[in-house]
Amino acid sequence: MQKRSVAAGRRPSGTDGSDFSYRMVVDSRYTKVARGKSRLGGLLVAQTASQIIWTVLVFLSALPEKKIEAVPAVSLSLGFISLVIGELGRRRSSKRLLRLYNIFSSVATALSVVCIFRSNLHLKVSNLQSFTDLLIYDLLVLVRTVIGVCLQIFALSTSITLVHNMSPQTVS
Repeated sequence: MQKRSVAAGRRPSGTDGSDFSYRMVVDSRYTKVARGKSRLGGLLVAQTASQIIWTVLVFLSALPEKKIEAVPAVSLSLGFISLVIGELGRRRSSKRLLRLYNIFSSVATALSVVCIFRSNLHLKVSNLQSFTDLLIYDLLVLVRTVIGVCLQIFALSTSITLVHNMSPQTVS
């Protein structure tokens, strides 16, 4: 018992900082992956909020006719499916799921842009004298789509970088 208390008071050899050259260093790729996963998580939350707003707007447009159009319905479905796939890919660090997320979310975003062109909202905006002439619904759809496209660009670039950093570096 006496030996342990004496040994506990002394510093073990090699811990005075002189062994720093022998310690393992975490590859910067792993810290980039951690930062990328965190950033993608935030973008997925923002995309989820955008999808919820898009869902409300689609259902509001369907109220008068009591019929949901096919393109917005497919856009909504693909959007929510892509968010689930993206979250699974982010949590599991799965390159395949993240690539699938990129495809599905890009198609969903493209379809939401198609909805704007099909409703001729882009013509209404280009012929406006002031934004007060636009209906609040049209303005909300336009703003939501622009924000959704921006979020998609950031999420796409983040997930592509994340997949690249997850891939093993090849030594030539």
